[in-house]
Amino acid sequence: MRPSLLSSLFAPARSLSGVGPRIEALLNKLVAPRHRSAHARVIDLLWHLPQGVIDRHVTPRIADARIGELATLEVTVAEHRPPRRGARAPYRVLVEDSSGALELVYFKADPAYLKRLLPEGSRRLVSGKLESYDGWLQMPHPDHVVSAEGPSTSVEGAKTEDPARLPLLEPIYPLTAGLTNASLRKAVAQGLARLPALPEWIDTGWRAQNAWPSFANALRRLHAPETDADLAASAPARLRLAYDELLANQLALAAIRQRLRRSAGRRLATPGKLRQAILAQLPFQLTQAQHHALGEIDADLASPHRMLRLLQGDVGSGKTIVALLTMTTAVEAGGQTALIAPTELLARQHLKTIESFALRASVRIALLTGREKGREREGILAALREGRTDILIGTHALLQAPVDFRDLALVVIDEQHRFGVHQRLALQAKGSGRGAELLVMTATPIPRTLLLTSYGDMDVSRLDEKPPGRKPVMTRTVPSERMEEVVGGLARAIAEGAQVYWVCPLVAESEILDVAAAEERCADLRKRSGTRSASSMGGCRDRRRMGSWPPSPRGTSRSWYRPR
Repeated sequence: MRPSLLSSLFAPARSLSGVGPRIEALLNKLVAPRHRSAHARVIDLLWHLPQGVIDRHVTPRIADARIGELATLEVTVAEHRPPRRGARAPYRVLVEDSSGALELVYFKADPAYLKRLLPEGSRRLVSGKLESYDGWLQMPHPDHVVSAEGPSTSVEGAKTEDPARLPLLEPIYPLTAGLTNASLRKAVAQGLARLPALPEWIDTGWRAQNAWPSFANALRRLHAPETDADLAASAPARLRLAYDELLANQLALAAIRQRLRRSAGRRLATPGKLRQAILAQLPFQLTQAQHHALGEIDADLASPHRMLRLLQGDVGSGKTIVALLTMTTAVEAGGQTALIAPTELLARQHLKTIESFALRASVRIALLTGREKGREREGILAALREGRTDILIGTHALLQAPVDFRDLALVVIDEQHRFGVHQRLALQAKGSGRGAELLVMTATPIPRTLLLTSYGDMDVSRLDEKPPGRKPVMTRTVPSERMEEVVGGLARAIAEGAQVYWVCPLVAESEILDVAAAEERCADLRKRSGTRSASSMGGCRDRRRMGSWPPSPRGTSRSWYRPR
């Protein structure tokens, strides 16, 4: 489906001159798309932008050259100084001008090549970084050696560069081991030559207002910067490409949304008996924000169009109960639902939270993670295929091919930012050929601009109020020197009947990292306070899980202490 105009850009990098198997392997490692079978393409090279620029305009005399800085010098080759036979010293070439002398230093050199490149008595432009060693001014391995009289072809195999082609401004790229800037620049130059004349898709007035170059010229400018400022995020060429990326992303999301919207959804309007059965068990009343979000979700489910809705709310705002009440609607309509979480710990927490309410309403619930094996796993999958499971909670394991639903009607994804669009579509596609409605949840605060870029294919519901009775969370930063005060505060809290959890970055003590470990801290707290302490290894192994376990009792606040 790609237009033929773009074929040259999506050709493999190995189609470029000078890119053989060795260079191709390095480019694959450096710039290829991040999936197993991917190979570097010309467009991948063009998107690999320089991170800086070398300025070779400084052309002092040798006496005025500054150690540690880059310089381009016009010199006369005075003498070759090869190391003594058997010695491991470098090969040195003495060069001079009217003001002084320095040595060009080559390690593991080919003496015959250097004699052809730098014949005694010849004039050369040499460019590189200056160093001082044992009182001598040196230039180790010059970046460029150029004939000061013009290109010389008198000596076979040692043709010098034309001084007119000496790169006075040289872009520096992020590299990988074994790949040089020279090799990468040569490949990029060929890629730039392949840039086609693309039709402009940005509004003419908007582009002129921002002084943005065309797409092709923006790439050319970024690969030929004159100063570091040309590579800054605020540079016109960079802003132009960033706008292109944003616009392309929005168009792709719009295309996905349009495709999904064209796919007929399924009406999931029900009397709400299961919902009422669960609401009757709740020891609290839903907030107005929860009622409003449920109203928006119910309207989506009752329509003939596919639901694509994001539920955003802070921790403790009640997203899980909204998701459960939504899932009961799908179950009451005769379908199944899937709730997918990014970690096993979070999936098990959802099971613990939901299970008691669901079972009292006769909703059948199961858990599937990577831990379930053998007959237990086969039993879960069989019950799912036969329709004996109403709600399946799990991790990425739900995306695997053997997981088949009898009639998947609704997919709920927790912590949406941990899953990609392709994973969403893969899970929705398990919906018996009819697809499935989609509700995703996130606790990440999302400004409107980020919302448009990351979740532009969804409608949004927000839970912007906390359930009544929740106390504010207080956060304090305390240095380790005040450990006794912290322990004293914990002791007072425990005396008042509270529970405390202490988060450490490591499970066991490390010889590499000088940070607190759970096992050591647990033993220390037992020794200091004499209170009952338990070290939870499962809660410490994955730092990503810490913020959601254990859940705070309703009506209490959570105080965290994070040792430095």
